[in-house]
Amino acid sequence: MIAKIKKNDTVKVIAGNDAGKTGKVIGINREKGTATVDGINIQKKHRKARSAQETSRIEDMLGPVDLSNLMVVCPTCGKAVRVGITVVKDENGKDKKVRVCKKCNAVIDKTAEAKAAKKAVKKTAKAAEEAAEPAKKAPRKTAAKKAEGAATEVKKAPRKTAAKKADAE
Repeated sequence: MIAKIKKNDTVKVIAGNDAGKTGKVIGINREKGTATVDGINIQKKHRKARSAQETSRIEDMLGPVDLSNLMVVCPTCGKAVRVGITVVKDENGKDKKVRVCKKCNAVIDKTAEAKAAKKAVKKTAKAAEEAAEPAKKAPRKTAAKKAEGAATEVKKAPRKTAAKKADAE
């Protein structure tokens, strides 16, 4: 089954203390039916110092928001909309389910072409970066340096355990 709200979607809160605010979905918990939205449902967490060097503090945390209190903001029309699901043929001729805005019938999901273009841009950027910097090799140790390093090493005497100490006495 395809999800109505996904990670990285822009959503609008329709109920609760943060009603009317919009934010980007950071994570979703399908089992509990909640989502974590950037800048929405900020909670205070009191942290006690666990050692003498630490200080106690109050941290701001993002709390979960129930999925029923969120609506997806359509990237085309810019409004909070209900989401529908339709079947579309992709470039390979296979059927694919996509999310669609109920007001303007625009596809909300990123298309496969957009994902492929993004990957191509990353590959070209990486290739250009590698061409700009020649590969750096680690300097090799010569026989003289190896011998010099061996001469400076100090060997430690083995530790005596309680059993060995008892045997020695």
